[in-house]
Amino acid sequence: MKKNILILLILCGLIGTSSIPASAENTGKKGNITGKSVLGGVLSLLIWPGIGQAINDNEGKKVATHAIVGLIPPFRIWSCYDAVVDRQGGYWNGKI
Repeated sequence: MKKNILILLILCGLIGTSSIPASAENTGKKGNITGKSVLGGVLSLLIWPGIGQAINDNEGKKVATHAIVGLIPPFRIWSCYDAVVDRQGGYWNGKI
């Protein structure tokens, strides 16, 4: 048990200290948290990622990327955050 915890901590440390490649430029800009963006975040979390981005008038490519990648459970939480803060743009050509 202690060995598994130690391995998990080491992996978390390695992942936490790794950097994003220089080619993945962050173009994201946070907007304002409003009632509309909070509603989008809730819908992104509970119903399907991508709904919040559509409510916040993001580009279609970002909405589609969130809807597809939202099949991965942890991404659903990121999509919720992205919608709540009304984030425009981001990594991966402004899609994430």
